[in-house]
Amino acid sequence: MTTAEHERLADSDDAHAAWRRWGPYVSARQWGTVREDYSADGNAWDYLPFDHSHLRTYRWGEDGLAGLCDVDGHLNLGLALWNGRDDRLKERLFGLTNPQGNHGEDVKEYWWAIEGTPTHSYASWLYRYPQAAYPYEELVRVNGERGVDDDEYELTDTGVLDEDRFFDVRVTHAKGSPSDICLEITATNHGPEAAPLHLLPHLWFRNTWSWGLGDRRPVLELDEGGPGHGGVDGDGTVTVRAQHPELGLVEVRAEGSPRTLFCENETNIAAIFGADAVPADHTPYPKDSIDRAVVHGQADACNPRQRGTKMAFWWSFEEVAPGESVTVRLRMTDVGGRPDPESTFDQVLERRRAECDEFYGTVLPAGTSEEDALVARRAFAGLQWGKQLYLYDVPRWLEGDPAMPPPPPERREGRNQHWQHVNLAEVISMPDEWEYPWFATWDLAFHCVAFAHVDPFFAKWQLLLMCREWAMHPNGQLAAYEWNFSDVNPPVHPWAAWQVYAIDGARDRDFLQRVVLKMLLNFPWWVNRKDTEGSNIFEGGFLGMDNVGLFDRSEELPDGQRLEQADATAWMGMFCLKMLRMSMELAREDPAWDEVATKFLVHFLAISEAMEDMGTGHSTLWDPEDEFFHDLLIDEEGTAHRLPVRSMVGLLPLTGVSLVPNWAAQELPDLTDFFDGWTRRRPGLADALLHTNHRGYSLRTLSMVDRRQWTAVVRRLLDEDEFLAPHGIRSLSAAHRDGVHINLHGKDLSLTYVPGESDSGMFGGNSNWRGPIWMPVNALIVDALRTYGRSAGAGHVVEMPTGSGRWLPITEVADEIEDRLISLFRRGPDGRRPSTPRDHGTGPLWDHPTFSEYFHGDSGAGLGATHQTGWTALVAHFICAPDGIPNR
Repeated sequence: MTTAEHERLADSDDAHAAWRRWGPYVSARQWGTVREDYSADGNAWDYLPFDHSHLRTYRWGEDGLAGLCDVDGHLNLGLALWNGRDDRLKERLFGLTNPQGNHGEDVKEYWWAIEGTPTHSYASWLYRYPQAAYPYEELVRVNGERGVDDDEYELTDTGVLDEDRFFDVRVTHAKGSPSDICLEITATNHGPEAAPLHLLPHLWFRNTWSWGLGDRRPVLELDEGGPGHGGVDGDGTVTVRAQHPELGLVEVRAEGSPRTLFCENETNIAAIFGADAVPADHTPYPKDSIDRAVVHGQADACNPRQRGTKMAFWWSFEEVAPGESVTVRLRMTDVGGRPDPESTFDQVLERRRAECDEFYGTVLPAGTSEEDALVARRAFAGLQWGKQLYLYDVPRWLEGDPAMPPPPPERREGRNQHWQHVNLAEVISMPDEWEYPWFATWDLAFHCVAFAHVDPFFAKWQLLLMCREWAMHPNGQLAAYEWNFSDVNPPVHPWAAWQVYAIDGARDRDFLQRVVLKMLLNFPWWVNRKDTEGSNIFEGGFLGMDNVGLFDRSEELPDGQRLEQADATAWMGMFCLKMLRMSMELAREDPAWDEVATKFLVHFLAISEAMEDMGTGHSTLWDPEDEFFHDLLIDEEGTAHRLPVRSMVGLLPLTGVSLVPNWAAQELPDLTDFFDGWTRRRPGLADALLHTNHRGYSLRTLSMVDRRQWTAVVRRLLDEDEFLAPHGIRSLSAAHRDGVHINLHGKDLSLTYVPGESDSGMFGGNSNWRGPIWMPVNALIVDALRTYGRSAGAGHVVEMPTGSGRWLPITEVADEIEDRLISLFRRGPDGRRPSTPRDHGTGPLWDHPTFSEYFHGDSGAGLGATHQTGWTALVAHFICAPDGIPNR
């Protein structure tokens, strides 16, 4: 079925397509980011802290509540609020920095993405605003007094939300056309008493004129035609005209005759650096003028000429009764156009809301329960609201801006100095709106799998973007994340690309070819940089699993030691298999790819052989006594020391599995002949090819682990006293509840199963791979189990849970694990969703699915970042593809 939204998507196969021109691309947090840090010591949290965010102009982006902007970020429209008690306008979300939080950075607000279509034709967002003064100081102080063994002190713990003394503020965007956007803001008083509320939607230009890069300056000004000019629904409409040299003319019409306040998007230099630092030509109406006018009652704070580069429409409601709602409306039209007179505001909202329902009605499989449909739609909404315009020109950032003092010498030798080719100005999917408002390449790969169900173009474009010349390093490395592009993320791009290709109908061979070509550049980087001994056993470092080991795996080891990693080697085995599979697919139409497939087959076989025998020491990552895969620490003399930890590291070799299609023998002669000849000459390599006869069919499977190893690892995987949790697969075996303790070269090392927040300071202590459930690796394991169950394991059963006497086909085991993951978000018998974080209240007002960074290994409670609707949106993938993708 083709819906109106599908038709819009069909016309939007370009990043700058008309329907994509405007969207919720404004960051939830720009302060405290690397891009805004011009310090010598690289302490981004201190260089531009939250308390400066309303005073200082940003350089590389903007932030706000429910922010909307054009694809280039020139003009921004966002929500601001005041409850009559706060000491500042509520213009952006507040949270603690990494050093302030007892478990790392932590947002201290409540909001939910409610709806979102891929073209942003319809979107809705809900924010919970206290009626009492926001307790900024209390949250900082109390969290600072707590340690790693204590819970975080949250907004609900302060008591300001008791008795539902808050406003729920819902922001809705609906596009009448690509250049006509209706914005409705409705605030509802849920408290027991009347309370004041000020609604102040802000309109502002990103400051691009203060950096010595040009003197063209945009302007916002009140349309002197007065109320009624250009009105949407008659008299009482206030119109502001926004003129930009590149964007053109945009008009914003506000119903209800609100007051208007104008200032400049310029730093309040006096407030930050002192009055003596203010140049003579500096504006008397800097960025915080609206705050000073509204909150502090300074009548002359704003520009009386009603013009500037930042402004607010100001509606005042002195008393909003209990249960009462107040609504304000704006309509924004660009290129000087006018709204369609045949489409009233109400008609646009109703039509787009209905089309949103129709769209998701076709995306979700028939028979999807109402509960699962809600979860999937909220996950997709979070993905749409998690898109952000990401601007970062590394050379210019390192050099400093022409209009600013030169950066200190330390900065030139600091962060990201080796990535001076990076020059990004793109809308990119972010891991989390607030805690991670910057891309992370391996996170993004998982986002794209979920995106593929609703917006295949965007999913493919994002994967390819990470490989473009202005993002990928010339040496082939993919950028890790903003704080350190040179760090190493797992190579999941090929896995994600194959998933996206298949979800989109396995028809876009141009995309597949472009991905494979780029990965042909990335693969040698891994071989040359992360296999130092040329042994086909890889080192990779932390590889996204921050504190999974006995020590920090990213730190350089002393005395010439090196860490041979089971997970790094598994990632590379999976890399080879996905490149093999994609090359085979391409070879069906272009025989030249047959030889590329052969190359990755040979490399996969070499890695599989090395897993069993690592050369001169004849060490192996497989522990025959523990029947599990472990990392090996190789000392300067070449002696291997096995690290006896059962963690996700040892489960990942399961992902090195792929079905060999039956058509390959006939259609890919080079691959078939080479495999037969190679394995005759080196029969040990044939162990990686498993033959199965099932229901009259001959199935061939390439697998990094043999049948005996597979059975042993899966037995631990499905043991509820080890990895199998009520809501998924743990990242560390619960058998380590009493800890693992070893002495290595006279140094005592230990690690303990921690199902919840981290008790380790490794990587800032804000993530934990020592027990919690992580959605991305669970998705990989489920996919691997399905693949094995359809190939080498076809017709076989395994015990689930281990020791239960209950035997299931392997594909059904994958289904059950997936169902456990989905159950994180379903209401339990008590009406509460297991994934709901501890601090969220109870009752219908709090009944919103939340998509946390990871989940408690025993209870499933949400932990870490609270809006990680990036990779945690994989739950929507599970719901939309209950049997996985076809293994073509």
